[in-house]
Amino acid sequence: MAEVNTEYEHPLMKVYREQLNCGFPQVRDVFDDCMTEALSILSKDGTTAYLETAGFLCRMGRGVDPVLAFLEEWPSTAKRLGESALPAVMEFVHKMNKSPNGKAIVPFLQTMAAVARRLPSREQVQDYMDLALDFMSRTTGSIHGIHTTFPSPGLPEFFAQTPYLLSQISLQGLKNWVEYGVRNYGDHPERQIDYFSLQSADSKAVMQRERHGTLLVDNERKLDLYLRGLWDHQDYLVPYSLGFDELRKPVPYYDKLGIRMPDVHDDLNGIAGIDRYRATLAHVMGHKRWTTAIFADNFSPFQRMAVEFFEDARVELLAIRKYPGLRRLFMALHPKPDENACDPENTSCLRHRLAMLSYALLDPAHGYQDAHLNDFVARFHEIMAGGDSSTEAIADLAISYVARTRRQSDQLAKVHFENTEIGYRDDNRHMWRFHEQSDDEEMFDDHRKLEWEEEPTGLPPRHYPEWDYLSQTFRPDWVSVYEALHPKGNASDIDKLLAKHDALAKRLKRMLDLLKPQEKVRIRYQEEGSELDLDIALRSLIDFKSGASPDPRINMSHKTSGRDIAVMLLLDLSESLNEKVAGSDQTILELSQEAVSLLAWAVDKLGDPFAIGGFHSNTRHDVRYMHIKGYSEQWNDDVKGRLAAMDAAFSTRMGAAMRHAAHYLEAQKADKKLMLILTDGQPSDVDTKDERVLIEDSRQAVKELDQKGIYTYCINLDPRADEYVSDIFGKQYTVVDNIQRLPERLPELFMALTK
Repeated sequence: MAEVNTEYEHPLMKVYREQLNCGFPQVRDVFDDCMTEALSILSKDGTTAYLETAGFLCRMGRGVDPVLAFLEEWPSTAKRLGESALPAVMEFVHKMNKSPNGKAIVPFLQTMAAVARRLPSREQVQDYMDLALDFMSRTTGSIHGIHTTFPSPGLPEFFAQTPYLLSQISLQGLKNWVEYGVRNYGDHPERQIDYFSLQSADSKAVMQRERHGTLLVDNERKLDLYLRGLWDHQDYLVPYSLGFDELRKPVPYYDKLGIRMPDVHDDLNGIAGIDRYRATLAHVMGHKRWTTAIFADNFSPFQRMAVEFFEDARVELLAIRKYPGLRRLFMALHPKPDENACDPENTSCLRHRLAMLSYALLDPAHGYQDAHLNDFVARFHEIMAGGDSSTEAIADLAISYVARTRRQSDQLAKVHFENTEIGYRDDNRHMWRFHEQSDDEEMFDDHRKLEWEEEPTGLPPRHYPEWDYLSQTFRPDWVSVYEALHPKGNASDIDKLLAKHDALAKRLKRMLDLLKPQEKVRIRYQEEGSELDLDIALRSLIDFKSGASPDPRINMSHKTSGRDIAVMLLLDLSESLNEKVAGSDQTILELSQEAVSLLAWAVDKLGDPFAIGGFHSNTRHDVRYMHIKGYSEQWNDDVKGRLAAMDAAFSTRMGAAMRHAAHYLEAQKADKKLMLILTDGQPSDVDTKDERVLIEDSRQAVKELDQKGIYTYCINLDPRADEYVSDIFGKQYTVVDNIQRLPERLPELFMALTK
């Protein structure tokens, strides 16, 4: 084994290499980088299991590719699923290794992290692996009806396409898509490969057919903002699939690991899928805010069911009082059972009666005639109006309801379920406490919660692809960008900087006056316009009175003669900005503050909509984007305070930051869109040794932005920038050799670009 330089490595890296005990030279080349990432994510026990599993894959006899794929992908996967998911994953790998499908292990491991991002719960990933096992069992050893020992031809292609498929369809949709392919092409190797590689027409058609509804994973960010904005709460949203439990359909619930909801919702009763998720979250937040857990031991099952229905209605009414618009959602999604739909002679009607009661509690115009129902609806609203609407008071009312309305037939095994299931409500497990704790999995939530508490706080990340120039393909969902509002400092510091450059500001103001938009220009002779053109209207009236044909173009409109441009200033805030400028006591960061302050002042004088964002990165898993000024904000003390508090740290993953900034710039309504990138070095990050990787990715990002109509321009402060900046931006850059002139050069460059 070649000697490895360990001068600056982790003190235990040599021990970890010996523990891995893998002699492939390709593994030695990447081991340190993989191990560094693993140590930042995995626990001590998780690290041991990581090395043991990698060692097994190394000695499995399948070559170097499985161990490389596992070393690179498992830390990201464990971050999503938890370290305890490893035994199930390796059990699946063992089964593939013992079957003729051993070659499919590599694509399975290579896409493991991408799949975990789309299926971020262990239950869903287990369903995914069970689906693959069923695929294997039905396509292995059957070609043209003859028993063979050939592997499943389409399985490697299936694993390779799964990340894309899960971005388009739900897990249930994936199951249906696989089922069609297995059923129709199970014994046709070539056609099976075409189908599972998404090459055949019917493969694409079936996928399009399964593309329905609103995917939770695509709307997690919106729903998280909904929780924060309306309910001042944040929690993890964990999807489950409705397609893998045919006997008992799961329902929403929440525990210490997060809020569990279906992975996909179709529109229902005129309510969009995203609003069905909002209804569930509003119901759950109502319980979190107003429900107090009570002991369940003294209640019968029927009594508990009644208490839950009453309490569900109580928290929903309280939520409607807070946000009246919720009434429309709840009433559209709540079933309204027909009063005579259940026959109490041979069917248990308990659920039917409770569903009717629940609807009546929410809708004063319910129209039900049952005397007991109307009596308890009135008593319920008396409690709600009296202010004593606690869980205990509602439970007492529910017990009275059961005592008054119970029937002998409620004990029958045949239960009336039709039109009684309220799909947006959770299962109410949080309502009950027990004197005797059970061995249920939920009892261990306190221990498992620790895996989640180390996640970055703030908004959920946006995931962006990254360009791999070696394979000429995108790595899907490769980079995680976390955004936040930049902390504020002292706004007067920026005022002092502007006062320092008062002479420059006066000179810039003269230039700005030449760039300001001119007054409005009239456009005459319009059949439709914003106002009447009196001269033309009078002339047309005279023509009409004299018997000539009048000119119908009697209106006029206006347009602004001038600029229509939106600007995004993107600041590289990496560690290198803390270096002192040669021949000066100021750092590059301090000079950048001065330059950006002058530029912001200048753009504000012009009236152009503009935003300022800063970024730095610490591996692809943690790119930080700080909002300094938004498009809707004025140039005021809040913005100045954020500029004054700017600091620099970590590295420069430029491509991801540009894509994220473009997300906001693209939404602006302007004829021209300009992104200015101020940086002092080439794109780089600690998890990327090949410097061309991030340079080529940034170049690809510039191409993407150009296709969206966004013009990018780089102001680079690096004396060596000529070696790489043209590879990224072409001719759209300026290198500022004399950094001390940056406060003067930056506004001038902007005005030259936008004149």
